[in-house]
Amino acid sequence: MAVAPGAAHLQRCVVSPAGRHTASLIFLHGSGHSGQGQREWISNVLNQDLTFQHIKIIYPTAPSRPYTPMKGGLSNVWFDRFKISNDSPEHLESIDRMCQVLTELIEDEVKNGIQKSRILVGGFSMGGCMAIHLAYRNHRDVAGVFALSSFLNKESAVYKDLQHSDGTLPELFQCHGIADELVLHSWGQETNSNLKSLGVSTVFHSFPNLYHELNRTELERLKSWILTKLPGEINSQNK
Repeated sequence: MAVAPGAAHLQRCVVSPAGRHTASLIFLHGSGHSGQGQREWISNVLNQDLTFQHIKIIYPTAPSRPYTPMKGGLSNVWFDRFKISNDSPEHLESIDRMCQVLTELIEDEVKNGIQKSRILVGGFSMGGCMAIHLAYRNHRDVAGVFALSSFLNKESAVYKDLQHSDGTLPELFQCHGIADELVLHSWGQETNSNLKSLGVSTVFHSFPNLYHELNRTELERLKSWILTKLPGEINSQNK
């Protein structure tokens, strides 16, 4: 059985803010990728790094573990799946272990003086799914959640936990390519609808002709949304 390391042992790529650090964003990559690879992919799509004046971006790398869809081969994944399908049970044991690890990453930011309400979590594909579990089951006081080309299984523990929730929930920003053949667009839509029915405020953008990938318009919309959730000091002080 693979044992997840603590957050202190997670490799990570960090993009520092250009000015004073007042907010943080944790961006989780998809299966088999890396934090550095995610940063470079975004940079290639935008033709520049994703950067902010006041927001630190943390791109952690998932630890290597056996991955069932690869017949047990080792891969950098946040958790295991029995298969890539929305009607499969979740591998909740591995999801919950990684929630503990990523909680340490959030707590590190809080120790550095960043309030939880100034922290965003999200990711691409499996990373987005991981972020949804992390936020809606463990950290409902973060600033927001984003999930790009992601989905939850039909019987997800997230849905069950939210049935017993009260208080304000972080907003969810989702994007999905209509032409995605790995994670179907309908899976993303169903995830969005289910979360909305459970009290989550959601934004969902569909992109024609986009496969299981990122594009510039999607990332520009994400960046604008991030700034609405983590405004700079001037905006927040209404000057």
